[in-house]
Amino acid sequence: MAPVETNSTSTRSSVLLTPVDVPKASDVLARELRERILSGELTEGTALPAERELVKQTQMSRATVREALRILEVQNLVRVRAGRAGGAFVQRPTTKSMANSVTLMIRGQKIKLADLMETREALEPFCAESAARKRTDDDLELLDRANEDIADPDADLSTFLQANIDWHVGVAMASHNELLIGFMTALSHAIYAGTENPAFVDDNVRVVTARAHRSITIAIRSRDADTAGRRMRRHVHSYAKAALAVDKREAIAVDD
Repeated sequence: MAPVETNSTSTRSSVLLTPVDVPKASDVLARELRERILSGELTEGTALPAERELVKQTQMSRATVREALRILEVQNLVRVRAGRAGGAFVQRPTTKSMANSVTLMIRGQKIKLADLMETREALEPFCAESAARKRTDDDLELLDRANEDIADPDADLSTFLQANIDWHVGVAMASHNELLIGFMTALSHAIYAGTENPAFVDDNVRVVTARAHRSITIAIRSRDADTAGRRMRRHVHSYAKAALAVDKREAIAVDD
């Protein structure tokens, strides 16, 4: 019996493949080191092997190793020191690095003041509630110092706005929640830039702000979470409404 012929060409043509995305060697190395850092295998302050040793261990080129280290440096997972005692040293993500990333997004996406204020209204009442539950005596000292600076009638605009930042970030710090601290640090600096306007921050705004901050601080000191949250909600809403009434910009420019 003669063998049956098959159309091998037709069979092969029915197999469809998609392009294969092969990661760059530098990305692979950076990913492996990143996982070791985030898992805790490589602890804070650990010196990575010298560049020559990394080349030897990984069998990758010097350029590839350098690119991988640059990736980790941009991600704030290593810091590179020059000199004889230099090299690449492990560092863990911090609230500061998180705040810097949020600030870059605010700048890069040209976030409007209205969006910043809306986010603040969503976060800060919870920060105040949490602060009332978790605050320490040191947290209260920070808030009290900021309140004194805010109430200073001789303070110039930049001093008042910096004291305002210190107080709002201080409330977030009293929550002892690293994510909230990072977000509020970035938001507060952006709102500083958005409200650095003598036409808005007049004597009345200063008086109202000082009074609101004192009343919220009292609730935090008393560990009255409901009152702290309610007063913060009213304060940030009123502040946002007044600021947006005089601000017509499409985006806020935040200094890095």
